[in-house]
Amino acid sequence: MIIWVDCTAAAHPLVMRPIIERLEAGGHQVRVTARAYGQTEGVLERLGIAYESVGRHGGGSVAGKVGAAARRSTALARWARRQRFDLGLGHGSVDLGLVSALLRIPSVQMQDYEHAGLQRQIAFRAARCVLAPDAIPAEAMRRAGASPRKLFRYPGLKEDYYLADFEPDPAILDQLEIDPRGVLAVVRPPPETSSYHAVNPVYEGVLDRLAGNPDAIAVAIPRTDEQAASLRRRATSGDHDSRLIVPHRAIDAQSLIAFADLVVSAGGTMNREAVALGTPVYTIFSGRMGAVDRRLIAAGRLRTLTDPSRLELRKRDTEPRVRDPRDPQLLVDGILGTVG
Repeated sequence: MIIWVDCTAAAHPLVMRPIIERLEAGGHQVRVTARAYGQTEGVLERLGIAYESVGRHGGGSVAGKVGAAARRSTALARWARRQRFDLGLGHGSVDLGLVSALLRIPSVQMQDYEHAGLQRQIAFRAARCVLAPDAIPAEAMRRAGASPRKLFRYPGLKEDYYLADFEPDPAILDQLEIDPRGVLAVVRPPPETSSYHAVNPVYEGVLDRLAGNPDAIAVAIPRTDEQAASLRRRATSGDHDSRLIVPHRAIDAQSLIAFADLVVSAGGTMNREAVALGTPVYTIFSGRMGAVDRRLIAAGRLRTLTDPSRLELRKRDTEPRVRDPRDPQLLVDGILGTVG
């Protein structure tokens, strides 16, 4: 088969990498498209995944998103019509959903957050199959546009699958010139352009708390160029420039998380990567909490943070490793079962 994979955010290349490898090992041809947004293309390049860049993110406004989706979907339709695809695969990609429906290409979507906006609901309704963690109730996914008959529910976290063969590389600490004696914190800013984002007053307080501790070293992983610029201005102000690091390119963030002493994130994937790697992690997500994170919080594997003064800034006492690796072949079987 000829299979189209669309990556529209920086986490998607990580999720898709073991799936692509197994599809290609099984004799299938895989072609990847990417949207220019944040570090999506940089992560694809770091992972050695060939791709074609099509379109850009439309920003935080509804009008901008609708316009960008229309332009990108039109460009993708022209491109895909010539490819004669047998299957499309995305992680909530509305563009792939629209184009697949238009060209009558069977499509599969992945998702681990049930409070999807209208665009993702369109993608789920267009899909033949939606892969989702079993922590999300089937009724919640139905409300998000994925009826029970099209659900493929898998155990654990999606991070357990794409990190199954992961070996943390300590070279990341040298690359970022991090003093291993300090308390290393990894910070992920809020998803400001996402429909589920809400105002997040805790984020700035976390940065202030880390900057005020002489033993702490913070590495911030921005989502957008605007966030990166704001963080770099903060890093070069006052006397905190040596304790706030903002990478200039896509880095091996998973190794960084593995060796970190704590992670504070206003998103989802980086929180769950920390959980999968056994790194202490706080969520400052200000949107509607999803079922996967609620389960992790109930199990004590993820902590909510509403007061930055309650951050525990101390060296961890556990070794970096994947706690519950799972075979990605399960996901591949679910995807191929759509057209099997």
